[in-house]
Amino acid sequence: MKNDIANIQSKAPSRGLGVLEVAILNVKAGLSADFEKAFSEAQKIISDGEGYISHQLQKCVEVEDKYILLVNWETLEAHTEGFRGSAAYQDWKKLLHHFYDPFPTVEHFTKVEG
Repeated sequence: MKNDIANIQSKAPSRGLGVLEVAILNVKAGLSADFEKAFSEAQKIISDGEGYISHQLQKCVEVEDKYILLVNWETLEAHTEGFRGSAAYQDWKKLLHHFYDPFPTVEHFTKVEG
């Protein structure tokens, strides 16, 4: 795996974070290297999205072929309507979605103050 895949990619590292997208990615057995290569391309797509702040991809230590994708968005709608409704999302899907089994559940979180 390239060292830069797990590193945080960011447009605005000093900004406050709005909504955190969390996706557990179960990659089909034996396809991790291909997935990581495809993700290296796909991260360029997501980082150009309106309302995108930063992301990171991490590989599970205990379970082979399992990853977590964390994406910070300015708002929930920046992800669910903006990015997912864009032509760029079709390119993202083409690069990555065939690697997943089962298809990932995606949830969104906000920071708890206190």
